[in-house]
Amino acid sequence: MSLKKAYLIVFIILLVDQVSKLYIKTNFVLGEEIKVFDWFRIHFIENEGMAWGTKIPGDYGKLFLTLFRIVAVFGIGYWLWDSVRKHSSNYLIVAVALILAGAFGNIIDSVFYGVIFNDSHHAASTLFSDNPYGTWFHGKVVDMLYFPIWKGTLPEWLPFVGGNYFTFFNAIFNIADMAISTGVGILIVFNKRAFGTTNKEEVATNEETAA
Repeated sequence: MSLKKAYLIVFIILLVDQVSKLYIKTNFVLGEEIKVFDWFRIHFIENEGMAWGTKIPGDYGKLFLTLFRIVAVFGIGYWLWDSVRKHSSNYLIVAVALILAGAFGNIIDSVFYGVIFNDSHHAASTLFSDNPYGTWFHGKVVDMLYFPIWKGTLPEWLPFVGGNYFTFFNAIFNIADMAISTGVGILIVFNKRAFGTTNKEEVATNEETAA
């Protein structure tokens, strides 16, 4: 796969991610939910950008997280460029492109959203507000995709969790998170193909044929 095609994947994911976030931020109040199907809801929440809404404590925790993720994106970007240069498997290139797009998408929220939006607590936010809710590098990540596929009380005979009310799947996420998860999933499920030499062998064969 060419670098141009890899960048196109990144651009499309970023575009869909940011358009969806801008729409939710400017049309939903924090905590508002729309039921699409019994198993799919649009539910607007915000978080500090770490998994499951966790955050690094302290005044500089959020800043450290954002700066760390920016450095990580540069590293992933180099990985993508190097993978294309070495004619790595398309599985690897697509996976890295998805991870890069997802990480970049959430970084945009963290870096810019605090200074271009007001808060969403009582009304939908205004883009380029005169009263922003945060500062540079301290924006919150917008999540909205919620798939409560099953809700109910677990059987009493289950150890530790029996009798508890349980929701599967209770995480709320965004397009960027989906891209990262899909990319990691490709690397895990198609590990041998992703890190194999299929493309290199094909390139060598084509070169020999051409000679």
